[in-house]
Amino acid sequence: MKFIPQAIPEIILIKPEVYNDKRGYFFETFRMDKFEKALGHKINFVQDNESQSSESVLRGLHFQIPPFAQSKLVRVIQGSVLDVVVDIRKGSPNFGKHVAIEMSDKNKYQCFIPRGFAHGFVVLSEKAILSYKVDNFYSPKHNRGISYNDIQLNINWRLPIEQIQISEQDLKQESLKNMPDYFNHKVNYYNDDK
Repeated sequence: MKFIPQAIPEIILIKPEVYNDKRGYFFETFRMDKFEKALGHKINFVQDNESQSSESVLRGLHFQIPPFAQSKLVRVIQGSVLDVVVDIRKGSPNFGKHVAIEMSDKNKYQCFIPRGFAHGFVVLSEKAILSYKVDNFYSPKHNRGISYNDIQLNINWRLPIEQIQISEQDLKQESLKNMPDYFNHKVNYYNDDK
């Protein structure tokens, strides 16, 4: 497994070591000792989620606020997506910047998304199935989002805007400039690990 910090270094791309032969393939999707060493702190994943989406579906940009802030470890089981992560920590030198990674069942990449970041993806294949671990439980009352087409974010979703399918809820998300100060880059959001 290779752990590769991205342009925003808290976001980590994980490239697995895949063993192929005539029978198929094998690879480790998660190994806590290596993972925590790469992160530099403990993590306690408490929930696994899976979503299936059709071509051109965009989900995001989502996050949960404290005390239910979540880190995510995302991977694509089937298909291909453009995965996008936005730094929403006020005062961060990377505030409002994003990282975009194409992840697929072919490259088997994973992306670690820390607390204090918004996450979204758009499906580039006929359909896609994503699996992700989170380190805090889902809480509808703490669920928030940012507009996927916020001019300040300037995200290239790689699809024509008229082709993108998005939920009514995601169409109503606020802009980054109107978002309250939910996160601060100087706060350690992992000091409550069990």
